[in-house]
This record gives sequence, C-alpha cells and structure tokens, in this order.
Amino acid sequence: MAEQVLMLALSPTMEEGTIVTWHKKEGDSIAQSDILCEVETDKATMEYESVNEGTLLKILVSDGGQAKVGDPIAVVGEPGEDISGLDKAAERKAEPATVTAQPAAPEPTVAPKSAAPQPATPQVSAEQLKASPLARKMATERGIDMRVLQGSGPAGRIVKRDIEKALRQVASRGPAEAIGIQGPAGPAFIPTAAGPAAKDERVPLSGKRKIIAQRLAESKFSAPHYYLRIDVDAGAMMAARQRLNALLLKDPVGKVSPNAFLIKFVAETLKKYPVVNSSWQGDAILRFGKIDIALAVAQEDGLITPVVRDCGSKGIVQIDRDLKLLIDKARNNKLTPEEYNGATFTISSLGTSGILEFTAIINPPGSAILAVGRIHNAPVAGEDGTISVRSQMILTLSCDHRVIDGAVGAAFLSDLKAFIEYPIDLLY
Repeated sequence: MAEQVLMLALSPTMEEGTIVTWHKKEGDSIAQSDILCEVETDKATMEYESVNEGTLLKILVSDGGQAKVGDPIAVVGEPGEDISGLDKAAERKAEPATVTAQPAAPEPTVAPKSAAPQPATPQVSAEQLKASPLARKMATERGIDMRVLQGSGPAGRIVKRDIEKALRQVASRGPAEAIGIQGPAGPAFIPTAAGPAAKDERVPLSGKRKIIAQRLAESKFSAPHYYLRIDVDAGAMMAARQRLNALLLKDPVGKVSPNAFLIKFVAETLKKYPVVNSSWQGDAILRFGKIDIALAVAQEDGLITPVVRDCGSKGIVQIDRDLKLLIDKARNNKLTPEEYNGATFTISSLGTSGILEFTAIINPPGSAILAVGRIHNAPVAGEDGTISVRSQMILTLSCDHRVIDGAVGAAFLSDLKAFIEYPIDLLY
C-alpha cells in the first residue's frame, strides 16, 4: 500500500527543511536506511535515511523546495499503484518556494567612460534571487549586481564565495575588462563605482537565523548575565605551542591551534570549579559529570557551536584533532545534532577578526561563556616598575548569576589566567 514519506525533524530545533538534492529518483527501489536525499536544517545539511520500503513513486518536493516537519515530500509504494489520492493535497509543494513580490525594475549601472555599451541585465529582481544574507550584504556594499552571477550553493544559491570570485575577476581584469565577466545570461558588467542609492531590502529569515535569535534572546532575557574581564600574558602559552608544534613536524594533521590550548586550560580550570560547569534547571542546579566544551564557529548565515566532548580526560593534541574535524564538518554543513548540542561550557573567539575584547551571550544549557580577544603586543609594568612589551590577551567571562556567584566567577578566571601564564602548573 502506498504511503507518504514525511519530512522528519533532523535536529531538535528543526521546524522546516530544504531539500538540497535527491539521491533517489522516481522508479528506484527503496529499502530502510537508504539515503533518500540531503536536507538543509536550521543548523546543518544532513542525510535523510528512509524508514519506508518499496518503490519511489513520486517526488513531491523537488531540489530546492521547502517542507515543514510532518509535511509529505514523496510517495513510496508498489510499482504501478494508484497514488492520486496521496499526491494531490501535496502537489503544490513539488516546486521550490519562491518570493511572491513583484519584480522591481533593475537599477541602472554606471560604467566607466572607456567601457563598451553595457549588455542588457536579466530582468529579474534581487528579491527573487536565492542568496545567503551575507552574500546580499557583500554585494550591496561592493556594488555587485547579483543578477549576473551563477550561484554555487545548494539549488543554485548565491553564497559568499560567489561574491568573492566576482571581486577577484574585477580586480584581475580591471574595471574596463570587467564587462567580460560571464553570468547566466552572458557577458554583463559588474559595477565597481558607486551607483544610485540602494533601495531597502527585506530579507526573509532562514531557519538557522530564527533559532539563533530565539535561543540567544531566551538566554539573554532569562539568565541574569554579569561580566568579568581580565588581562592575560599569552607569551608562555604561545611558546609552549611553538615547542609542541616543533615536536609534531611530521604529524599529518598539522599544527596545534591556540584554541586547543585554551580548551585544555579551561577544562582543567573547570575541574577546580564544577559549579561553573553547571546548568540552571529551575528547581535545581545540574552539575555535569563531563566537561564538553563548544567553540563558536562562524558560517555564512549564522553561528554554530561544535562540541569537543570530555575535554577533561583528553590531551591538547587529541583536543586539537577532534576540533579540526568538527570545524571542517561545520564549515561544510555536515555536523549532526549530537555534535553541536549540549555543551557544558562555550568559548567564543574573535581574535582572528582583529577584535581586542567583547562580551558574549551564554549558550544554553551552560551557565558561562568565555569571550577571547586577539593576542596583541602591549606595554606592561612589572612589579619593579619597569616597562616591557608583552603578548597580551583579554578574556571576558559571561556568567549566569543564578548559578555562579561573582566571587566564584572571579576565582575561576584568576586560575584560568594562571594556567595560561604558567602552563607547567598543569603538571602538579
């Protein structure tokens, strides 16, 4: 008997999914646990394993289409079976979702005087294009007409790398030669000079952005945050990293990152202060048995926090290997829910972006998050009054006051500073 294949909740917070690509086609035999398709959830792109058996009779939601959890995406049954009663109600979901706004007239572009006449631009509005919020922002800031670009993301979506590729073409060829850049409709000009004032644009929220907004708003407004800031001398940590990497020259995994050292130092400090490795439960405080530390990783449409499990029982090298695998999966939208949920403590670092210091919002279910600024040279006064230039780093700890008292948070941060400045203390 024919039955519908329903969109499943592939992550705990998923409400809607987008079909990235089907691995089976109509007429193929389906067995349980076969990979039917790939689905973009609110957090990552995941494989959809079949719970049905039979023949894939009809695909109701094609590549690029969206479906809410519980909605039918396909029909499975016996070959030749009548499925007219099953697919009519879901017929409208067979096409990718589109924006219903009326196409706006394209803005004129300004070409250099030496340029050849400008070819016609495809008559489609920017709102109708599939593009990530970051790609739209970059295109607006750099004066790039996205209508002439070919997207390389899921279902032809324009993403950050497509904008960067267009910018490299303009830079390598020069403004006059930029006319030759190929788009889906042939050669088109990508303006490099400021054109007419851009119009306001309403960008629909992605599922991931909705969840980020919801979770962080709940955290910020339900957990009473307070913040502790401390300056740390990072010289000893960086020297230890240099020595360790010298020993690992032949290691195919590569150099150990500073983040692996920070995670290890945090894990050792959490052993001394288990209350910081806890969660507010409403009627109790849950102290976690293991130390699972997340590192915030930026993606094109938001943040994700891959979790290194049981950091208290791992060395720096193993932490670094686990972290690299997780970050690679995060950047390719391949993390499973088990790999980004349930951190007991979180680290957020913006040092590579040049940020000196910042405060971060606590990532539930944890009760604290550590914001890490960039390592920079700064003059430091010694106990004898002499001034020297040292490698400094600013750490800011955000704490949930329901769980962590100010004195405990201060002691935790002070001991973390000691571990970073005197790594040899970890041996005692």
